[in-house]
Amino acid sequence: METVLVHLPVPATDGPEARTRSLSLLPGQKVRFGRGIPECPVDIALADPAVPRLAGEILAVDVHWQLSNLSGGSSLLVENPEGAGEFIRVPPRRLAAPIPFEFSRVVLATHGGTVGFQVFAPRHSHLEASGDGVERGAVTTTPFALDLNATYFKVLVALCEPRLRDASAVGVPSTASVVARLRPHPEHRNLSTTAVDFHIDYLAGTKLRLRFPGRGAAGLSWKRETLVSTALRFGLVGEEHLSLLPLRGVAARSRRTERTAATEGSA
Repeated sequence: METVLVHLPVPATDGPEARTRSLSLLPGQKVRFGRGIPECPVDIALADPAVPRLAGEILAVDVHWQLSNLSGGSSLLVENPEGAGEFIRVPPRRLAAPIPFEFSRVVLATHGGTVGFQVFAPRHSHLEASGDGVERGAVTTTPFALDLNATYFKVLVALCEPRLRDASAVGVPSTASVVARLRPHPEHRNLSTTAVDFHIDYLAGTKLRLRFPGRGAAGLSWKRETLVSTALRFGLVGEEHLSLLPLRGVAARSRRTERTAATEGSA
């Protein structure tokens, strides 16, 4: 029988070598979490004065789990660490919100930052590909036809990289940053800012068919930002595509070498 696994937070007083404890929930079982007090015990204690005494409840349901926010004024955040910033916000008093992520982090805001814990749902099932069925009528077209081997796709991956590595990242790389990121690649040693700007224009106008947002948008910045949000929203770029980029250490060494050469040349 499938189970939902909840990794309990390790108290700071336990030290870095403390082992993570877990709770296994069968379908129909539930656990409650919050600050807790003797009159209101909880299964998952989050010892912070900003956490409600009874913050929420997790219910295992077959192959997923539901989250109820039992707080009267604090929202609960459920992050997908594998989803490049994907999250669900469960408002106060919302009951039985279904959580679709296979791996989740439940996060509560505090005065000093956040506290939380991890939840693992059963492995998701997928429909197996079959060649037996034949579609009738017009052939279904692909909304975004991208060539993973093309330079423009590597430009798109470089733009999305900060969000893929850190969901809290806000800034989108500049054209110059994309050039510096891709130049260590043997095929892109002569890549220029003009070429990257061309690929950004091509992605925005032809491949992803972005629309100009209107007043307040300037230069290529709106294209870069909208390309990233669109690519991540529709899953066009994921962590598996980061392997198309040069190793980060190689990129850093390449930039240092270029600066050293420039300094020696001006001496």
